[in-house]
Amino acid sequence: MKIELSGKVASGRGEGRKYVELPWVQEQMSEKLGFNPYLGTLNLILDEENTESRKLLEKNAALKVCPAIGYCTGLLFKASVAGLECGVVVPQVDNYPENLLEVVASVNLRQKLGVTDGDEVKLTVYW
Repeated sequence: MKIELSGKVASGRGEGRKYVELPWVQEQMSEKLGFNPYLGTLNLILDEENTESRKLLEKNAALKVCPAIGYCTGLLFKASVAGLECGVVVPQVDNYPENLLEVVASVNLRQKLGVTDGDEVKLTVYW
């Protein structure tokens, strides 16, 4: 199954990069998503409708990043954006913003897509 989502590009605090840099996260993403992730995420802020769709995705997650001690589980979804293979990571932590979507790919998506904060990005998420 698949769902179309869109959101506006937003700068993050670098937390996604710290997570993706971890060797065990890189290994699991490579194994489960089929590519070695670029060391960073593209943050998308979702409107109300897309936020509701993201919540539905969480209930149907088949892939997960299984955490090392002291880290959270991350739900994983295969996705594509502008014809590029990518993935969506949803950290399972308290108070994680419901309207935030973190997208990973083998390349720097900001550069590859030529987007800046406020630009809208559409992607297809598979589960």
